[in-house]
This record gives sequence, C-alpha cells and structure tokens, in this order.
Amino acid sequence: MISCGGWLPIALAPEDCDLELGRDRIGAIEALRFPGRRKSGIWYNVWTDEAVVVHPTHWRIWRP
Repeated sequence: MISCGGWLPIALAPEDCDLELGRDRIGAIEALRFPGRRKSGIWYNVWTDEAVVVHPTHWRIWRP
C-alpha cells in the first residue's frame, strides 16, 4: 500500500529508524525538514535529539 509520493500512514511507521516525516496540510503532505525517529512512542528530531512538537500523519524512507 504505497500512497502518493511514497507516503505511508504514520500508524505503519517502524520504531527506531530514521524516517522522513510529513503532515497533512490541506490536501497535500508537507515534509518536515529533518529525519525523525520514534522511540518508545515519541517522535524525535534525529539531528537535535529533541521531541517533535508537531504530530506527523505520514512517513517514508529518509533520503538525504
């Protein structure tokens, strides 16, 4: 099940992997500009190791 642009629903995201995160913005997916990683159910910015304050709705493989 691949959605437009390779985005998948956030519920299917694997734990402890660097991912590109996105959020639904008026009919399109807006990509966050940093890789994210979920640890114990909390999303973190990989570069800063800080919790992500927005709620991602989609994910795909991070490609630098």
